[in-house]
Amino acid sequence: MDLQISGRTAIVMGASSGLGFGIARALAREGVHVGLLARDPSRLDTAAARLRDVSSTRISCIVADLASQDAVHAAIGAIQDEIGVPDILVGNGGGPPPGSAADFDAALWEAQARAMLLPVMTMTDAFLPAMRANGFGRIIMVSSTSVVEPIAGLVLSNALRAALANWGRTLAREVARDGVTVNTVMPGRFDTARVQTLHQSRADAEGRSAEEIRRRDLETIPAGRYGTPEEFGAVAAFLASPLASYVTGALIPVDGGLLHGH
Repeated sequence: MDLQISGRTAIVMGASSGLGFGIARALAREGVHVGLLARDPSRLDTAAARLRDVSSTRISCIVADLASQDAVHAAIGAIQDEIGVPDILVGNGGGPPPGSAADFDAALWEAQARAMLLPVMTMTDAFLPAMRANGFGRIIMVSSTSVVEPIAGLVLSNALRAALANWGRTLAREVARDGVTVNTVMPGRFDTARVQTLHQSRADAEGRSAEEIRRRDLETIPAGRYGTPEEFGAVAAFLASPLASYVTGALIPVDGGLLHGH
């Protein structure tokens, strides 16, 4: 299927590995000029080389650590210099540390809210006017199934990802008539470094092995396996296309049937 996005431009945040890289690869294979944004230059270079092995499209690298608003604004300037205003903006970032709702740390909550919410919101604010003027824009946020079914021990992720998703749903209604769509894709269990880290944290807390935690996780997934970044990237690439122009404000699970009743 031709997704009709060849020649478009995209920025993928957190693109050097995992689900972000899976999205970048899917877009590159469709002929999109992809800007990879991450903080580690060597990992970015490796990711770009891997993409150039599967696509002849242009791949750009933007090194940025979005830990402060100054850094976010600097990244926006670098993006504009490198590719202009992107047609497709993919908000993706690492998850916060585990924690319980009963153990409240105001400083931690404030820091994680800034890290998880402000980068994609600030970038959207910068690029949205041109998207609306052009009559085409795609804002895709990578989140988690915890948006609709909170995961025990991940209170920061549960709360902040839900906040970002509902910001996106609100924005989707405001810009729908301008050809701009805003969607949240909710991965379930994928075989990524983030999931492996969470397995180890749970294993340490429960006095079990990480492999046992993994086996227990697999038993809860109707598909009986973890997803792959390639599968996740394919969903995001479709949402980035004109073929998905009537899909907006959606929370889309990609989870092997993990969610119940959504």
